[in-house]
Amino acid sequence: MVVRLLHRVGVRRTHLHLSSLGAIVLCVSLWVRAKTVDQEQRGNAERRALFVGLWPPTMWLIGESLPDSE
Repeated sequence: MVVRLLHRVGVRRTHLHLSSLGAIVLCVSLWVRAKTVDQEQRGNAERRALFVGLWPPTMWLIGESLPDSE
């Protein structure tokens, strides 16, 4: 149902794969930034990076379930 809705709206496999790769870059940048903050805020910054790190596999698999646009 969600896959059909995404396809109908115009979201294609390539869009989700590129978003997945972008989320990986965002996760790594947040993780690097977490190492530069002071000790009091480091826990929240690391949790934020780990949360964003859960997005890439989800977006990639949703993209794989979309039909090919060709």
